[in-house]
Amino acid sequence: MREKVAGDTAHVRTTITETIARIRPPSDDVRRTVEALLDEKTKPRGSLGRLEELVSRIAAIRGAVPPRHPRAALVVAAADHGVAAKGVSAYPQSVTAEMLANFDAGGAAACVLARDVGARLVVVDVGVIDPPVTGDIRSDVVDGVRGTSNMTIGPAMDPSTLAGLIARGIELADELAGDGIEIVALGDIGIANTTAAGAICAALLPADPGVVCGPGTGVDDDGVRRKVDVVRRSLAANGVDDVRSMREPLETLASVGGLEIAYLVGVTLGAAACGMPVVLDGFVTGAAALAAVRLAPPAVDSMIAATRSPEPGHNLVLDDLGLDPLLDLGLRLGEGSGAALALSLVNASTALLSDMATFDAAGVSRA
Repeated sequence: MREKVAGDTAHVRTTITETIARIRPPSDDVRRTVEALLDEKTKPRGSLGRLEELVSRIAAIRGAVPPRHPRAALVVAAADHGVAAKGVSAYPQSVTAEMLANFDAGGAAACVLARDVGARLVVVDVGVIDPPVTGDIRSDVVDGVRGTSNMTIGPAMDPSTLAGLIARGIELADELAGDGIEIVALGDIGIANTTAAGAICAALLPADPGVVCGPGTGVDDDGVRRKVDVVRRSLAANGVDDVRSMREPLETLASVGGLEIAYLVGVTLGAAACGMPVVLDGFVTGAAALAAVRLAPPAVDSMIAATRSPEPGHNLVLDDLGLDPLLDLGLRLGEGSGAALALSLVNASTALLSDMATFDAAGVSRA
């Protein structure tokens, strides 16, 4: 697999700054155009509820009336976490690489759901320890770093690695836009990544670790208490434990983040700059979205929340971002499964706009 290096840190930081400057607000004119088109369909106004809101939002972000079934990509980023050594997950760290192989074979839930909605699946190794040898998984490893350091004793990653990962994520978003992709959904793979997400959210919301940490992969009550303690120690070890003030997002990501989370921050910023809606999955992608919005507040206007995770911190993130998820099915798998499911609603909403008859065409009387 290819391994990429960060290169000049100043250059990649310039890339990030220029990307943020490219983010534009959604088009109110296009939104109103789509709302008017929907009002001409054979139904009472607004009777399709959130499906109408969804297609209008997609149109506004894109700046154009969307086609039937916009071309979608599900980007799933994978990496390992040094904090897994602290017993914060119900599964061993080796499962990250094993799940990466499962994705490569097409056997994961998100693979099935992406196929079902016709989305392109892009699986990216950004720092998995002992990854499977395959040419089908994209490698965007930066500086040869495979797995973060144990954040309970110091920074999870070097600032240059962080900057390089964000820049690589931006590059992927630009590449997808150039290939004609019109909407991007996000997913994640990484044992212990809900612990990193909890630390990020505790610092950036800010919130006490006790209210953001949940069972993740299914740890028991003792496991949750252990996770809360690990997050507290990680924030303290990195000087980001003062929850009375919002932390600088890049500092927080380098201190207590994950390699895959950093990469998804870049994909989010890049997609927003390209006018592509970003469909968020659960808690981990929510943490990436939160960091992206702290870096570029206008990026939130490009976000669509797919699902509400049972992880307690996810509700706090959704409230902070002002996002109301499309689905509330008790999903806690992650991996992009909820985001892929939401793409079926995207397809339904755009098909209705495209194919549903108007009052005039169907000869149906108006109210």
